[in-house]
Amino acid sequence: MTGCYPDESLNVPVKQTDVQLETDLDKFIETNFREKYGMAIRYRFVDRYIGPTQRVAPPRLEVVQPMLDFIQKFWVDPFLEVQNGEAYFRAYVPSEVVLLGGFIYNDDGTVVLGTADAGAQITFTYVNAIDPADKEWEALQLQTVYHEFAHIVHQRNKLPADFEKISPAGYTSPGFWVSLSNEDALIRGFVSPYGTSSPNEDFAETVAFFLYNPNFESEFMTDEPNCLTPECEARNAGRELVREKLTAIREHYVKVVGVDLQAVRNAIQAKLN
Repeated sequence: MTGCYPDESLNVPVKQTDVQLETDLDKFIETNFREKYGMAIRYRFVDRYIGPTQRVAPPRLEVVQPMLDFIQKFWVDPFLEVQNGEAYFRAYVPSEVVLLGGFIYNDDGTVVLGTADAGAQITFTYVNAIDPADKEWEALQLQTVYHEFAHIVHQRNKLPADFEKISPAGYTSPGFWVSLSNEDALIRGFVSPYGTSSPNEDFAETVAFFLYNPNFESEFMTDEPNCLTPECEARNAGRELVREKLTAIREHYVKVVGVDLQAVRNAIQAKLN
């Protein structure tokens, strides 16, 4: 995902010394992430985590443990708490999770909020600003990781059958999504402007918004009553498309990974409230 953000003072690739001596933090990561889930946590920055023309700030050491606790509570635990969730998480969790201090800046001024590299790596950005009480920061981190984790599902199992045919006219040409408002996206049958950029992003955005957004049902599922304007009718028509997509996605998850996304959402929302 990309979007425009102001520059940071620390925005150049910086190599931190790859300390070989095992620290208490390294031991914690080894025990709680690598041994349990086969997931390596990379917090010492090296250039291979970004492209040659990208810039990013490395993570500060003092934010790593709080970020790991955050990941455990809101990403790992909700899946472990639902039926078949642990088997799904263990099978689909990437082998590498990278923590970066700031956003990844592209040379065109846009930023990358997170990545999923063919199911092998998920990258968290902006961890230096960690503040679970900040709802904007929380939304960025959780919607990003749920989005990227959803990508791994379709990367391994393809999209639900005919998913891209639900709202074919709503998809946009490259880069055009940035000009859309949230209402424009809804009228087209999408949960966000970015979702209009491709069927794959549509799938991942719908999963992420469904899992994280506490108002998902009222915003995207429930029709506005007593519609008296074309605009209202258009929004409700968009909601019908979102409902159709969510049904296809939930059935797909049950079919290919054996997990009920509603149960995962319930677990996440219980932790957020």
